[in-house]
Amino acid sequence: MRNALIVALAASSAFATPALAQDVNPTFTGPRIGVLGGYDGIRPGSTEDADIDGIDQTVDGFVYGGEIGYDFAMNNGLVLGVEAELTDSTGKVETERNNPNTFGFGEVSTGRDIYIGGRVGVLATPETLVYAKGGYTNARLNLLGSDGTNEIDENFELEGWRAGAGVERAIGTNTYAKLEYRYSNYREADFEFRDGTVTDQFDIDTDRHQVMAGVGVRF
Repeated sequence: MRNALIVALAASSAFATPALAQDVNPTFTGPRIGVLGGYDGIRPGSTEDADIDGIDQTVDGFVYGGEIGYDFAMNNGLVLGVEAELTDSTGKVETERNNPNTFGFGEVSTGRDIYIGGRVGVLATPETLVYAKGGYTNARLNLLGSDGTNEIDENFELEGWRAGAGVERAIGTNTYAKLEYRYSNYREADFEFRDGTVTDQFDIDTDRHQVMAGVGVRF
């Protein structure tokens, strides 16, 4: 009788373990690293900055960089994650423009952008994740200027928040591709001089729209 009970318990454990493992999708679990690229458009908002009706003041460019993250797949099809990004952009307001103040900051080019945040998603299929994201962003606008002889290249540092949504698709066992849209709003900034001196923070209202594609690997 005792031997029969032991065999029955072993058999039930053997059947229960695969069933439990199937509840959590391993495809979207663990650390990941990837590269990003896409459209970047930054422009004055409608309150603090020099937003001029009827004039497109968007600084367009190509954004590129990398990301790292860690995801936790839950047994109900939910995926939770934390992530960080470092990107740069080619956007630039040329210094020879007739009106250097139309953007609100003067003549600028877009610089590095640091993002730290989280995301939450649901599995549309076992290989497809639909997610929303949000977090903190710190970006730079490089100030450009010239009097014909001397040139300056200093920067504004902007702080704000980011929100977005996207779709990620698993390719094989440890590779993924994704497409996402994100909106950033910067509410505070300071100006850093070349000698390292930094001004007090001041209020801004600067909007940023990005459409990003990415590919990466999981470990």
